[in-house]
Amino acid sequence: MQVWLGSGQKPHWPQGAAVTIGNFDGVHQGHRHILQCLRAQADARGLAAVAVVFEPQPQEFFARKAQRPLPYRLSPLRDKLALLADTGCVDAVWVLRFNSALADMNAADFIRQVLLADLNTRYLLVGDDFRFGAQRGGDFALLQQQAEFITERTPSVLVADERASSTAVRRALAAGDLAYAQQLLGHEYTLSGHVKHGAKLGRTLDSPTANIHLPPHHYALSGVFVVDVCGDFGRRRGAASFGFNPTVSHTRTQKLEVHILDWAGDLYGQRLSVHFLHKLRDELKFDSLDALKQQIWADMDAARIWPAHEADRN
Repeated sequence: MQVWLGSGQKPHWPQGAAVTIGNFDGVHQGHRHILQCLRAQADARGLAAVAVVFEPQPQEFFARKAQRPLPYRLSPLRDKLALLADTGCVDAVWVLRFNSALADMNAADFIRQVLLADLNTRYLLVGDDFRFGAQRGGDFALLQQQAEFITERTPSVLVADERASSTAVRRALAAGDLAYAQQLLGHEYTLSGHVKHGAKLGRTLDSPTANIHLPPHHYALSGVFVVDVCGDFGRRRGAASFGFNPTVSHTRTQKLEVHILDWAGDLYGQRLSVHFLHKLRDELKFDSLDALKQQIWADMDAARIWPAHEADRN
């Protein structure tokens, strides 16, 4: 899968492209259905299959502009691209920077400049709630009027009688319902990042942790979790804390710290993928480091015996 970053790279397919556009945050079951349909149409028409995504996501851009709290993000860009590649459905992803110029571009100019001039779109597939252009002025009806390409849309995908959507996944994660989030996603909820140096407090508590560097988004998860961790060592069970560390920190930046069970080694600089399997508890503020230590050990024991998705111990 090719990845183009920004408007400075001008992707163009001489034979034409089958295109879909969206945030694809989390790459959930609804997204996967769209991508599978796109792949089928691209193959039938002899076109390249291209997904267009925005960074930052439009809601994040407008929240910052209005100085409002950021909405929850499911997948940082690197994780999103990995999920899109895993579908095997697209030949390329074009990451467009969502800035004031793009926000102010009207729907007709977006069609002319992005869909036609840049992408040579011959087939366009969008979700049933797709809107685009300044003030969300463009819709499915406008796209259908274009003679240069065919536009189709896909209906919603239902999971347990609920529309599969990024909003539904965020709600499930915020509630700690990882099993339902996985149903909506069609895969385990996963975040990845490089291990960075931290305060090394875990060592003094006999529970060394890997501090995972994440892009500074607003994440829906908070609490202590059973996780599986993937790295150069394979896939192993762990316990993870994701939040603000209220006992030892006053920061309002979310931190992901993972203790890999029954394993020791130097992880600094490695990129680890953390697969969230089950929520053990909410974050708590303890009166002492000794009380925190006792709870950490209890969390590690709970993660070790949690029965589902037994980690590879090799």
